[in-house]
Amino acid sequence: SSPHLVQVRERIRINGQPISKELFSKYFWLVYNRLEKTKDPVHASMPAYFRFLTIMAFHVFLQEKVDLAVVEVGIGGAYDCTNIIRAPVVCGVSSLGIDHTSILGDTMEKIAWQKGGIFKPGVPAFTVVQPERPLEVLRDRAQEQEVSWVVGGEWGGYPMAGGLSLLSLQCPLYLCPELDAFEGGHRLLKLGLAGDHQRSNAALALQLARTWLQRRSCRGLGELKEVPPGTKLAGRPVPLAPTFRPTDAMIQGLRDTEWLGRTQVLPRGPVTWYLDGAHTTSSVQACVRWFRQAALNQDKPHDGSEVRVLLFNATGDRDTAALLKLLLPCHFDYAVFCPNFTEVSVASNADQQNFNVTLENALTRCLENQRTWTRLLEEKGGQDPWLPAPLRVGGGLLQPAPTRGTLLLVPPAPRPLNSPALVFPCLAQALRWVAQGRDPRLAAPAATGAHPHPAASSGAVLLREAAAVRVLVTGSLHLVGGVLRLLDPALSQ
Repeated sequence: SSPHLVQVRERIRINGQPISKELFSKYFWLVYNRLEKTKDPVHASMPAYFRFLTIMAFHVFLQEKVDLAVVEVGIGGAYDCTNIIRAPVVCGVSSLGIDHTSILGDTMEKIAWQKGGIFKPGVPAFTVVQPERPLEVLRDRAQEQEVSWVVGGEWGGYPMAGGLSLLSLQCPLYLCPELDAFEGGHRLLKLGLAGDHQRSNAALALQLARTWLQRRSCRGLGELKEVPPGTKLAGRPVPLAPTFRPTDAMIQGLRDTEWLGRTQVLPRGPVTWYLDGAHTTSSVQACVRWFRQAALNQDKPHDGSEVRVLLFNATGDRDTAALLKLLLPCHFDYAVFCPNFTEVSVASNADQQNFNVTLENALTRCLENQRTWTRLLEEKGGQDPWLPAPLRVGGGLLQPAPTRGTLLLVPPAPRPLNSPALVFPCLAQALRWVAQGRDPRLAAPAATGAHPHPAASSGAVLLREAAAVRVLVTGSLHLVGGVLRLLDPALSQ
């Protein structure tokens, strides 16, 4: 899978654990040297970063004789280097979102076309509820995977001369039912991952797991509930997959699943870190819903001295302004922008270094994000786009009572915030500013005579005196990985 959060070894796991440093080093040099010896002498090029790791992962799985390999595409699907598996057991497409537009296209339909490129003839595929047009594109891509060949007899085809028949085979695509359909009676499925959006991921995981077990002729697959042929969901063009009663092992798997950096909460004394690597419009929307609920569930300080901080960065060709606008309703006291570098000097942290981006370019983007956030705050008219429009009665303005399921974080009272948007050159400085010396893991380095960062004093008093500081880290998985590395150094081991 990709990307990794702290160490590159996370991308290749066996039985859920990243392979050891020794195993990674062993297979890295074995694959590297073999490619070096056999590369084209004229066009002397080696595979790029992700392609090399993909080759290495396949080699590791073969050498370690794994029974099952779960392979996540890097970008898209049709032209991704992972898409060389000719006969996978099953394929899955999760909820679509706008991302990597310079490569995949700028519409959901174009992205769906790319995603559907992983479908194979005769290999079942599953997806979750999608917008109608992208779902139709996925259906068309599945139907394109038809192959025909001549076989003896009449099984599965049309009679032909000489006792032969033409066998036609497509990619059967199914729509996963909602997770509620798997919860019979009072048997509710508890998920280890927070957020309503994880329910569709869980439903997809159940279908993929059961299909693999079925293809391996395993027993105890769970009681199957029959669905009439051709059943469709709300008129959608893809048949609904049958539901089944999850086995005890499946229930435990859903309950015990952990995924660092996704809807993760890390309490550190008075500071609570909310980590989510959301980086698309749809995923940031899900992140905001989760954060609002998670923040509401936390105990409130008796004196009301709570400070909310946004730590944000975005990379690539993403529409940062659109993402930041979605975060406004969280009513942050401060927004902090910094590159994904843990330290200004990254020589000792090669796992998280992006050699395609300079610190200067990264800081320029952070300054642009700072200006965008300031402009959005100035334009904000008090209307929360996540809530129903307020009611007007006789020229007056009345705030409607929150409907069921509405999550409202009350805007804080005006306070002397100094600058509400700050830029730091690295994550270490940003985290130390948030913690204000109250987290021993983020202790400031010994004084070396260097001048303090200009933003260091802004808001320092409020942060030091706050009974609760809630920090949402989002916008980039690489950003979340850097924060995790600093908050939990053990992850680097």
